[in-house]
Amino acid sequence: MAEALDIELVLDALGHGVLIFGSDGRLVLHNRAAGTLLGNDLRVIRNEGWPLAEALFDTGINDDEYKLAAVRKRMLQAAEPQRFHIFRSGEYIPCWASSIVGAGGVIYTMLTLDVTDWQVVDQVIGRFRDEMRDAVRTTQGHVDLIQKTLQQHADDGDSAEARIARRIGGFTRLIANHMSRANRFMMLLERLEALRTGDIRETVRQERRKIDMVDFMEDFVEELHEIQLLDPETENQADYMSRIELEMPNELYIKGAPRYLRYALQELLRNAIMYSLRGTPIRLRIQGRQTTVQIEVIDEGYGIREKEWRRVFTAFERARQPQIISEFGYGLCLHLCKQEIEAMNGQLWFSTEENVGTTFCINLPLWSTSSSSNKDA
Repeated sequence: MAEALDIELVLDALGHGVLIFGSDGRLVLHNRAAGTLLGNDLRVIRNEGWPLAEALFDTGINDDEYKLAAVRKRMLQAAEPQRFHIFRSGEYIPCWASSIVGAGGVIYTMLTLDVTDWQVVDQVIGRFRDEMRDAVRTTQGHVDLIQKTLQQHADDGDSAEARIARRIGGFTRLIANHMSRANRFMMLLERLEALRTGDIRETVRQERRKIDMVDFMEDFVEELHEIQLLDPETENQADYMSRIELEMPNELYIKGAPRYLRYALQELLRNAIMYSLRGTPIRLRIQGRQTTVQIEVIDEGYGIREKEWRRVFTAFERARQPQIISEFGYGLCLHLCKQEIEAMNGQLWFSTEENVGTTFCINLPLWSTSSSSNKDA
């Protein structure tokens, strides 16, 4: 006769996360993989049970048919496992809902959460990105060379050679613009891949450190002179540096990953510049609070209509106001920023009034002496 197995040891040996709820909604059993996937949320689910699991798992799911209550109802009616997914930190996690009949006919609900192996996909996408970057870099180099050559003839007044040079120059500028956009899109896709595969959690854990905000912001503003912050065809390019006003205390330290904070500030500044009138100020205000630091990017721009608020942080969606649609964009930047800030245990939100302006707020943990001994928190 086979030796009886400890069910908890069996579950802990699985690579899938497992949550088992009793008929009264209590979480009666879970395994180690569930803790890895859910982090601190698992502790809350243990305390609050099924209703809290519904609230957490339904976040980011817009279709009622795929929300947890509907999935559980179909599972009980069909008496067979039901497929669904949850959305966490920008990553879709495939899941199953199943029923287990215990002693006395008691029905338990078991949720299993997959841990996806992205290695093969990473290799394919990584190779694609490398090839695209090489193509963009090579094309931009050729365009620069052509433009320099044409410029020598374009300055020759109204000769036939000058007219041809100016016309070809227009084509090369168009190619350069498309290459710039392709390069930016590849960078956005790389960040999206990190979210979708869950790699961002490990990246943030490795890069998180004490950030001296005075030094960070000094470097950040200096870098703005060296990067192409805006799309090549954006009209408000010429004077945007003079519009930026920085307000912050002389000493302030946060706990975060500098790379992702830099991404967020660049994207929020880009939005503020693109969606406000030339000459209006853009304020970067940084304030220390009791346990957090709040960074605000404040513009006096077009604002966002209330019916468009839902789109702001949704991937591949943009507000449909004429002033916004007229500017080039992918509808990815703010989605990425929100997920990356949340991966650093922070928050990103906005307040807005149409035709008055918009304020985007980043809230990140204040550095404390306990932070240095709790780097993985």
